[in-house]
Amino acid sequence: MACIEARGLRKSYGATTALDGIDLTVEPGRIVGLVGPNGAGKTTAFNAILGLVPYQGELRVLGRDPWTDRDKLMREVCFIADVAVLPRWIRVSQLLDYVAGVHPGFDRAKAEDFLSKATIRHDRKVRELSKGMVTQLHLAVIMAIDAKLLVLDEPTLGLDLLYRKQFYDSLLGDYLDRERTILIATHQVEEIQNVLTDIMFIERGRIVFACGMEELESRYLELVVHPAQLAAARSLRPMYERRVLGRSILLFYNGDRGRLGALGEVRTPSIADLFVAMVGDHAGQPKEAAR
Repeated sequence: MACIEARGLRKSYGATTALDGIDLTVEPGRIVGLVGPNGAGKTTAFNAILGLVPYQGELRVLGRDPWTDRDKLMREVCFIADVAVLPRWIRVSQLLDYVAGVHPGFDRAKAEDFLSKATIRHDRKVRELSKGMVTQLHLAVIMAIDAKLLVLDEPTLGLDLLYRKQFYDSLLGDYLDRERTILIATHQVEEIQNVLTDIMFIERGRIVFACGMEELESRYLELVVHPAQLAAARSLRPMYERRVLGRSILLFYNGDRGRLGALGEVRTPSIADLFVAMVGDHAGQPKEAAR
C-alpha cells in the first residue's frame, strides 16, 4: 500500500486554483523532495495531505482519508510548517513535559539529544528565544516523535548553515534507524540532493516532473561543452541549454555519455538546474535555450 496516493486532487480558493488535478504516489520508506516556486501549491498540497483543508478528488494517506479520519491519522504523522508556531509563554522544559504527556510516540531522550547540539536553556521561555532557536526547538520536538510519515515544509528556514547541515544529517540518520516516509518542501534544494530518494517538481498546482534520484543520475546528463564543439553538441538535440560565465551547458536525457564526453565535461545535473530546465517560465515547458 502506498503511503500517499492522490488522483485528480484539486483545491481552489475562490477564483484561484491552488491544486489542479494532481496525481501522485509516494511509496513507503522514501524521502521525497517537493520543489516549486512560491505559490506553486506546495503548502496547499501538504495541508490536504494533513487533513487541514477540504479538497476534491481522491486522497489516501497511510490508508486513511485525511479529511474524514484526521484524528487517527495524526497519531502516525508529524508536521513541521514553514513557520514554527509554539506558545510564546511556555518554557522549554514545560514544552517537553507537555509533549511527553500527550503523545505516546514522543522520545524525550531523543529530543534532549537534539537540543544538546543547540544553545537553548531549558528554563528559557519561547518568547526569549531567537527565531533560529525556536525553529531548533520545534525540530527537536518533532524529530523525537516516532511517526510513520514526516511532512516538512521548509523545515530549516531561519537556521544557519551549520545547524541546517546538522539537521539533515540527523534526519538521514533517524530515517535509516527506523521505517519512515519523509516528504520535504524546500528552496534550499542543493542541501537535500544527497538525502532524497525521489524528486517532484510542482508548478501552478500541477506535478510537472517526478522521478527517482537513481533515474535522475543515470538518465540525465549535463555537458559543459568546449566552444569549438558547440555546434556538434547542439546537433545531438539537448533538452535545454544555458550559459554560465561564458560557457555553454547543455542538458540531455538518455544521452550517450561516451559521445558527449568527446565534446566536453559530462556531469550529473543538480536538482536546481534540472528544475529550471523542466519548469522554466511556464509549467512543464523548458525555457528557451540560450544561444
